[in-house]
Amino acid sequence: MEMRNSMEETRSIPEYYGKNVFNLKVMRNYLSEKAFKSLSATIQKNGLLDPKIADEVADAMKSWALSKGATHYTHWFQPLTGSTAEKHDSFICPDDEGGVIMKFSGKELIQGEPDASSFPSGGLRPTFEARGYTGWDPTSPAFIKEGSEGATLCIPTYFIGWHGEALDKKTPLLRSMKALSKEVCRLGKLFGIKDKGNQAYATLGGEQEYFLIDREFYYDRIDLIQTGRTLFGKEPAKHQQMSDHYFGAIKTRIMAFMEDFDREMWELGAPVKTRHNEVSPAQFEVAPVFEHLNLAVDHNMLCMEVMQKVAERHGLVCLLHEKPFAGVNGSGKHNNWSIVGPDGKNWLSPGNNPHENAKFLVMLCAVIKAVDTYAGMLRASIASAGNDHRLGSHEAPPAIISIFLGEQLTDIIEQVEKGGAKSSKMGGVLEIGVDTLPQLPRDATDRNRTSPFAFTGSKFEFRAVGSNMSLAGPNIVLNTIVAEALDEICEKLEAAKAQKKDFNEAVQKLLQSIIKKHKRVIYNGDNYTDGWLKEAEKRGLPNLKTTPEALQATKDPKVIKLFEKHGVLTPRELNSRYEVYRECYDTIIDYEAKLSVDMAKTMIIPAALNYQEEVADTIKSVSSITKVKNTSARKLLEVLVKTTESAMQKIHKLEAAIAKGDSVKTKAAMDALRVDIDALEGLVSADLWPLPSYAEMLFIM
Repeated sequence: MEMRNSMEETRSIPEYYGKNVFNLKVMRNYLSEKAFKSLSATIQKNGLLDPKIADEVADAMKSWALSKGATHYTHWFQPLTGSTAEKHDSFICPDDEGGVIMKFSGKELIQGEPDASSFPSGGLRPTFEARGYTGWDPTSPAFIKEGSEGATLCIPTYFIGWHGEALDKKTPLLRSMKALSKEVCRLGKLFGIKDKGNQAYATLGGEQEYFLIDREFYYDRIDLIQTGRTLFGKEPAKHQQMSDHYFGAIKTRIMAFMEDFDREMWELGAPVKTRHNEVSPAQFEVAPVFEHLNLAVDHNMLCMEVMQKVAERHGLVCLLHEKPFAGVNGSGKHNNWSIVGPDGKNWLSPGNNPHENAKFLVMLCAVIKAVDTYAGMLRASIASAGNDHRLGSHEAPPAIISIFLGEQLTDIIEQVEKGGAKSSKMGGVLEIGVDTLPQLPRDATDRNRTSPFAFTGSKFEFRAVGSNMSLAGPNIVLNTIVAEALDEICEKLEAAKAQKKDFNEAVQKLLQSIIKKHKRVIYNGDNYTDGWLKEAEKRGLPNLKTTPEALQATKDPKVIKLFEKHGVLTPRELNSRYEVYRECYDTIIDYEAKLSVDMAKTMIIPAALNYQEEVADTIKSVSSITKVKNTSARKLLEVLVKTTESAMQKIHKLEAAIAKGDSVKTKAAMDALRVDIDALEGLVSADLWPLPSYAEMLFIM
């Protein structure tokens, strides 16, 4: 996205912005005019690189990388682990004189073979079929990662198997973007919009929440090191009740981190824009400028990596788990999604004339239809063991997928359902054919922080995504389900045109039928209340509270058919995602439970027993020299003994659940043990307690 609008603003942009990115501006200086035009067209139209210019592009990229101090290159890809992966190769190639030269061919640029057989594939390939190929994605520019002693050229790629099956998150994302673009352009033709070779595309702004704590505390918490969250921890007396951390003055040490982070991201061409304190102490947020969806996903993956690297330089640790601390806000990743049509305009933004407003309402209803029809799959796209802790509490939306439209848009929708909107709560009327449509001002909706899927003015904000997740997953689903809704809409409008029916009347009738069928998913109230849970059940909306429940949506025949129809995921590829994500969930619950047992047995219970001994000895000593009965001390000892005994029994129950391998029962047993352990923290002397407290980690920075 452009970050400047005038010469004055241009001068104020840091000279280092984008210095480590091989973008079009840089390419122009390294490529011939012919090669530059060809590569530009490839990038702008999401096409394939012309093999005739591959060697020239590769040589240009190498020359630029060498000028930045790079000695190696890597195909940077996103396997199903949810993180990024890379294998580094040097540019060095032996010459005929016993020395070396620096070479990089078009073949090496376009395709790599990293093997990568140990990555999860969900049955797409057995281990002995080790071949995996990475392929350059020209729509996401190459970039330089700087190290302490050198640099590496990183080439964004997709990752596929021997038979072309998608082994990563980027491949189906690119496919879903193509499917969405096709249907948006199709709708555009119905509205008389000529694409002139332009493609429609989705844009994305991914807000990122995170925690920062002092590194010394982190090293004293084996649970944070191994799982990313605190398995035990008593809620401190003061945490976020006063909301005094939210948008508060940023501490000096944190500001130094943020400034360092901003610089690195800007050097990588990632337009991070907003930074602030979040609600919980030690919690923060960064937000970018909107970009093309594919690039925004890549930049968010880089964002998480850079955050952790920069935090280390400042003696901090960046926690990206969805719920590192119980009892306070968890961290999410707000997925702000919109659509730009072939006319270059945002189709989720009300226009200035009847034609554009009608187009806006069609897009709005397409999203409503898509979300209601495939709510289960949308929920599955953000399902994880970590996110299960977050959803439904402390400003995180519940597991029920619903849409917030705001008072004015809901009023318009209700009027359309009744046969045509005649007025607006904001006033003003526009003509659309023989009917009327009220003017729709921009930003005519308030924000609903409890809604998982909210229209917030020119975009939809999917707030349920977890903070450490790749944004690829939810956007693959969102693109595909909206493409399907548009396909059905276009089919009906095309049939109406073929029958020479009035187009405006056909649009009005179609919108009316969509709203009547799918309005149940619209809810503008407080999603946290028990009343909404009852109302959602009455409406028939799914409430998939846990990851195992949510992932079952991928096995729905209509979902399998959907992804196959639009060429996004084959049935085998979709099933592989179920296998990978379910195994990931079970594995996380298993090792968290085992660590809970270890910590309780070797750290917590010994501390509790030592303190019991201290209290017992004190009671004996005091009783021997005074007639005071020590009633309070005896009660303390009694509570200590009782709570410790209860904890030990729950350890045995947790061990039994682990042995049975039932992740749901294991999680319940783990939660039960935590109740007693956290109670013990409030009883045992602080100098004996073996773990840094929440109060220390959240407030000492």
